[in-house]
Amino acid sequence: MHIEISGSNKKRTHKCTIRNIYKTETAIVGANIRRKMILGIDVSTSITGFALVGDGEILHYSACDLRKHKGTFAKAEKIKEYIEDLYEMYQLDNDSFVGDAKFPIDKIYIEQPLMMFAKGRSSASVIATLTAFNGIVSWLVYELFEIEPEYISASSARKKAGISVKRGQKAKEVVLAHLIEHEPAFNVEYTKHGNPVAGSYDKADAIIIAKAGYTIENT
Repeated sequence: MHIEISGSNKKRTHKCTIRNIYKTETAIVGANIRRKMILGIDVSTSITGFALVGDGEILHYSACDLRKHKGTFAKAEKIKEYIEDLYEMYQLDNDSFVGDAKFPIDKIYIEQPLMMFAKGRSSASVIATLTAFNGIVSWLVYELFEIEPEYISASSARKKAGISVKRGQKAKEVVLAHLIEHEPAFNVEYTKHGNPVAGSYDKADAIIIAKAGYTIENT
């Protein structure tokens, strides 16, 4: 999907995939309060997932594919554009293009970067790179949204979502299966070989982070 965003004095384009499941800005029936909007982010230097949860429901999920961009700064530039798009979509009044949205994002939760070695998939170099990139993304969202992000580990987020990963199971596959079964708003596309397309697991992880954040904010 190709997205073109026009600013006041500039025009920029990028090919990160943004998928709106639905965007609702209606007040809760019979209440004088607005939606509690939580943005969840699953940071990766390959594909970073984003999800927005309002009133516990999935409002948006998407992924920014960074695999073609070489080097930390090139990836940072691309994800900065993506975060700016999310800001325009959800923090601004898209009807009049003036002022703030009626139901803006309130809190931002980011998956805590890997803190220890995992057999077969982590090294000191990988951990250092992921931690640095997590910091860059954290600063970008703070600078734009003026919201200091909170951090939650993947295991804690899954626990709050009621997901249990048994020994020998792959956490990402368990999370994806859980969302497919329990979240009608979540859809997965597959390759011709029957595998989830790239970014599916990242979107799913971001959803779990956002839903965990929502639980934390409402308990």
